Amino acid sequence: MAELKHNNRTYIISDEILEKYKDLVQLILKTESMDNDERQYWFDIMPSMTEKQVARLFEILDTERKKLEALEQKYQKEIKSLNEKHLIEWQEVQMKENKEKIKQEEAQDQDENPEEILNML
Repeated sequence: MAELKHNNRTYIISDEILEKYKDLVQLILKTESMDNDERQYWFDIMPSMTEKQVARLFEILDTERKKLEALEQKYQKEIKSLNEKHLIEWQEVQMKENKEKIKQEEAQDQDENPEEILNML
């Protein structure tokens, strides 16, 4: 029997299962659809499962992983798009504020007496 540590939890897995189904063990450890007790349950019953059942469990968990990865990529693209849109909007707001500030400074410069400006130099 082997002890496998993952996310501050120790799982007991037969050496045979760990060696024979490395990829499945990793899928079980990484899935978010199981809690720690369910993970240990699957590790416990795997030696009594048929090859077909093991293959089906692998298929289910691998499909879940692929679909979650696809969703993550989709949402990352959407988040990036939204961030770019808001960046452009923010730049436009900043540009308007800067233009307004320049107008105010120009107006202030026109209000000053030219002789005072020359005296400052």
